[in-house]
Amino acid sequence: MRAWRLAETGTPPRLVTLPRPVPGPGEVLIRTAACGLNFADLLTIEGKYQEKPALPCTLGMEIAGEVAEVGADVTGFASGDRVAAFPGIGGLADYTLCPAGRCLKLPDAMDAVTGAAFQIAYGTSHLALDHKARLQPGETLFVTGAAGGVGLTAVEIGKRMGARVIASARGAAKCAAAAQAGADVVIDSEAPGLRDHLKELGGVDVVYDSVGGPAFMEALRATRPEGRLLAIGFAGGEVPQVPANLLLVKNLSVMGLYWGGYLRFRPDVLTASLATLAGWIAAGELHPHVSQCFPMEQLPEALTSLRERKSTGKIVVTMG
Repeated sequence: MRAWRLAETGTPPRLVTLPRPVPGPGEVLIRTAACGLNFADLLTIEGKYQEKPALPCTLGMEIAGEVAEVGADVTGFASGDRVAAFPGIGGLADYTLCPAGRCLKLPDAMDAVTGAAFQIAYGTSHLALDHKARLQPGETLFVTGAAGGVGLTAVEIGKRMGARVIASARGAAKCAAAAQAGADVVIDSEAPGLRDHLKELGGVDVVYDSVGGPAFMEALRATRPEGRLLAIGFAGGEVPQVPANLLLVKNLSVMGLYWGGYLRFRPDVLTASLATLAGWIAAGELHPHVSQCFPMEQLPEALTSLRERKSTGKIVVTMG
């Protein structure tokens, strides 16, 4: 089978030929149809991701495809089942091994590209807004980086949960994408005076921040008493340092959310969240936005598009 392998950090992955894997007990072998890309893939290549796989390794965290073979003790899945899965690594290959507990049968209405695109991005936003921040109908949600693969999902899910959504994105095209996803108000992130603008809009109850840096600090100062701030990522490259005195005087809460961590300590929460999302998508209540699809041979171009933030939404690699 073909696979994109990372031999050592700091070097580009290479397309190689490897033997087809054999599933062990509790594992499912999936004939990969599509693999969603994430900033975590870039961080893994650079050796900066919080989880460092043993090298060499095959990249690719979330996939969709068809079950080719099941290992011993696997129940609930059979050859031919269409599934979405979160292997965490190994998805950029023609075949992917994955624990059966990380697989979800795809609804008939969901294609493989959508199945590979929704898990981490939508799962992160739903877990953050529902399980962590307890976003309530009528509250105001502010989303930074709102045209990115994760940010768009926060806008869409926030609206689905009944919030008023203020979105921040860079440039007219990305602002338009955030508005199309359902944002009530869109702010160009390059415009000055973010804190004042948010205050003029009445302040915010929940901040969903995947950018970090100055935007987080500006939003912090525009958050209402008892507001909740979610640290989702630091795509801007700067990790904000939160002044604890502001948290105290305004009774604020700052929460981190690492979606993959729930696989270790609360997999039931993650599984329930994905099941909810699959139901919303199948019912037409959410619309995963895939901005670019690249064939497997063009992974370097796909990674460049992700690195340079050229996409408005998810980037997916298809195996053909």
